[in-house]
Amino acid sequence: SSYADMLHDKDRVFKPMADAAVKIVEKNGFSDKIKVINKHSTEVTIGPEGDMPCRANILVTELFDTELIGEGALPSYEHAHRHLVEENCEAVPHRATVYAQLVESRRMWSWNKLFPIHVQTSLGEQVIVPPVDLESCPGAPSVCDIQLNQVSPADFTVLSDVLPMFSIDFSKQVSSSAACHSRRFEPLTSGRAQVVLSWWDIEMDPEGKIKCTMAPFWAHSDPEEMQWRDHWMQCVYFLPQEEPVMQGSALYLVAHHDDYCVWYSLQRTSPEKNERVRQMRPVCDCQAHLLWNRPRFGEINDQDRTDRYVQALRTVLKPDSVCLCVSDGSLLSVLAHHLGVEQVFTVESSAASHKLLRKIFKANHLEDKINIIEKRPELLTNEDLQGRKVSLLLGEPFFTTSLLPWHNLYFWYVRTAVDQHLGPGAMVMPQAASLHAVVVEFRDLWRIRSPCGDCEGFDVHIMDDMIKRALDFRESREAEPHPLWEYPCRSLSEPWQILTFDFRQPVPLQPLCAEGTVELRRPGQSHAAVLWMEYHLTPECTLSTGLLEPADPEGGCCWNPHCKQAVYFFSPAPDPRALLGGPRTVSYAVEFHPDTGDIVMEFRHADTPD
Repeated sequence: SSYADMLHDKDRVFKPMADAAVKIVEKNGFSDKIKVINKHSTEVTIGPEGDMPCRANILVTELFDTELIGEGALPSYEHAHRHLVEENCEAVPHRATVYAQLVESRRMWSWNKLFPIHVQTSLGEQVIVPPVDLESCPGAPSVCDIQLNQVSPADFTVLSDVLPMFSIDFSKQVSSSAACHSRRFEPLTSGRAQVVLSWWDIEMDPEGKIKCTMAPFWAHSDPEEMQWRDHWMQCVYFLPQEEPVMQGSALYLVAHHDDYCVWYSLQRTSPEKNERVRQMRPVCDCQAHLLWNRPRFGEINDQDRTDRYVQALRTVLKPDSVCLCVSDGSLLSVLAHHLGVEQVFTVESSAASHKLLRKIFKANHLEDKINIIEKRPELLTNEDLQGRKVSLLLGEPFFTTSLLPWHNLYFWYVRTAVDQHLGPGAMVMPQAASLHAVVVEFRDLWRIRSPCGDCEGFDVHIMDDMIKRALDFRESREAEPHPLWEYPCRSLSEPWQILTFDFRQPVPLQPLCAEGTVELRRPGQSHAAVLWMEYHLTPECTLSTGLLEPADPEGGCCWNPHCKQAVYFFSPAPDPRALLGGPRTVSYAVEFHPDTGDIVMEFRHADTPD
């Protein structure tokens, strides 16, 4: 049968990829059999003068994301069946099935709702309560995709069996219209239904003999043979509200989807008999889910972290303190008020963040106690501060635009800009920050930088060479953010401090530089240097955005689960023979440019040629 290989992208047609595909096809001797069409599939034409002479009888695609349909698989298949393939075509993959499991999990629920926050004061315990509309809000429509195998089973209670929710046969006409699918089940135990864990599998052939599954280890048919993936993971969905469930009392779990999104609801009666089943995708109406991502919710709900700030604040606050808080969507101003500060100002540069904090302050009867200033902190005036001088400048620091750990050094620039508003002897908290690093061996994450070489007998070195050339640009050699609690690794070196930033002083005019070498003390393959920031709230209290405790004897690392760390992959890749070569060294050079706020760095194996 004749066929065409249609190359298309959901957002744009990517010419370099198409050019590489043409070269790969030619190198492997298939130029007379494979035609690369550099178009969206929806733009492909059929006919004697078209891109394809006739409709295809085999449809081979990979249009999936972690949610299965989030990259537009349904409308793409729908169009292909209507315009590009024969009625009884075969599709590879042939079928996909979506599975779900209902659980109770305080940890995962903390990524979606604001919990009451307890503050120990000299007058007793104060509790910061969430506004009613935050508690009733159905949340954000976007899926939370994570490496579910890295979530400890101790962090959730299973409430249902694994339920097959719906299947899609790709060899038949596919519809992108909204639909819902329900499954009746009896809870395995009593608890509070909060979270739906979900994944999918695909059957490549009609008989289902060749299967690819995204199931986590506890639902996998052969956990020892699990394939690590980062392009397809597992999904965490949050129910609109937590609901009590009783063991053995039948319920209906309902999976809803439109053309791009999936969401879930829990029903007491059959959806066929319940006209109130939610058809529209959930939309945040409280602002919080638009401003705080899932890790940020978890960070704000971290009571131990809150206690650290309270402990540090007690050492610097005085009854007559005038406090200025600078962090996006932060509750530090509430902590300062409950600890007895005379006057508290907080700066919120976005209208949405300003609106959210007003709700929180009103719910806690603080709307007349804390002054919210809606402007960029660099633009503050004496009038904004009611003519008062600031005695404590306070920050977490956290800013929503920050991608890499050191981007929150924006706080230092704010401190410099508001210097004129600081009174004599004013305190700054954090007092300082420091940049730290450790050399690691990843268990799996190294694969995202590993060349493909030969794939199932098909030579794709041309693709590897194209990627390598792209990585030769300086911008491509910079660190990239990853939540390392999801990606196990071993430390091969001891962690070390690279640079220190003194927030008690304005940003210096000259760059800050550091260079040196570090010894690898454990055997292993050094894949990358991991970097993070530590904030020194006071001389006795430090918060780390990276390692939370020393590595175990084997080098195992415990990372802050609320933050992304910066990963600088070594280039070229380390020689596997290094496993037998004993200790090696890594050289580094790091420079902070105060005029731009950039940190430029280079890490390499000391015995690697320039």
